[in-house]
Order: sequence, then C-alpha cells, then structure tokens
Amino acid sequence: VQLQASGGGLVQAGGSLRLSCAASGRFFSSYNMGWFRQAPGKERNFVAAISDRLYSEYADSVKGRFTISRDNTKNTVYLQMNSLRPEDTAVYYCAATKRTLTRSSMYDYWGQGTQVTVSS
Repeated sequence: VQLQASGGGLVQAGGSLRLSCAASGRFFSSYNMGWFRQAPGKERNFVAAISDRLYSEYADSVKGRFTISRDNTKNTVYLQMNSLRPEDTAVYYCAATKRTLTRSSMYDYWGQGTQVTVSS
C-alpha cells in the first residue's frame, strides 16, 4: 500500500482545511486508516482514525472540530478540519493498518506528510 497525502496549507485561526490521502494497492477497504500529526520538536500524535467498518475515533483535542471519512470507491481517506487553532499546526501524516486504530507503532504504511500551518 502506498499513501499520498495532500491538502495542507496556510490558514487563519478559525478556518478550515480538508486533507486527502490517496492509496494505491489492493484491498484498501480492508484497512484501518489513520491521521497523525507531528509539530516541530514534538512526538507524532494520533489525530483520528476510521476502521474498515467505518468506526471512527478521535483525539480529545480535535473532537467536535475534525471529521474523518473514507471513500472506498476512490481509495481515499479524508480529514475535514474546522475551527482550526494555531496549536493544530503540524505535519499531518496518513497511515494504514489492519491491527489498531490509535497506536502509531502498529501502523504499517505511511504517507509522506502534508504541512498544516494555522496563523493566529
């Protein structure tokens, strides 16, 4: 599975962005898909994930603001980010696994990351 993330950019606080992650390879629909983020000098943290059965989980810091979804016909997972805050600034990575939703160490495939910068 190869993953290509896109959609990052510069946005003012309170604005919105939608990230996309396109997957190549077979059996996309059988994978759990996750989004993680890493700010400068900090660890990579879980943001949101959606299972193969469309169950989703979110980090507390993004609940009510971010929404993860997937379109299996397009082999793509999305992260809709609303009410963005400066603390959301990070490189966002998409990832795929069959083993977990929230644990980054158990994700097997990673995209290259897309920068999100939120100005105050």
